[in-house]
Amino acid sequence: MSTTTTNTATASVPAIRYAAVTFDCPDPAVLARFYGEALGLPVLHSGDDFVLLGRPGSPGLGFCRLAGYQRPTWPDPSREKQAHLDLGVDDLDAAQARLLALGAVEPPGQPDPDRWRVLLDPAGHPFCISTLAAS
Repeated sequence: MSTTTTNTATASVPAIRYAAVTFDCPDPAVLARFYGEALGLPVLHSGDDFVLLGRPGSPGLGFCRLAGYQRPTWPDPSREKQAHLDLGVDDLDAAQARLLALGAVEPPGQPDPDRWRVLLDPAGHPFCISTLAAS
């Protein structure tokens, strides 16, 4: 086993920043439109196969076209949720109604609907809304 030590006085440490969470999907423009409307985020970059939402200098949300994309089947474990976002809201019912109107889908069964709700985005990714995560 070897160990490497770095003298921080003489060596520079590379800056590593959280830049984005990127979701694979069949149509980046459709998914970006959903999250852009839901979160009030503008498009920072748009191409045929990739869209990035966010604000300059802040982490963003990316959406990447994936040929043969297969949506998660949550809560069925045959194709797990893969990843999910937790979105903070002030009012669960009002936020859920808005997200459903934007194209989200409510899956059958909710683990704890008084504390948080699980919804599916237009590409099938589960995400949670909760007053516990409100800023």
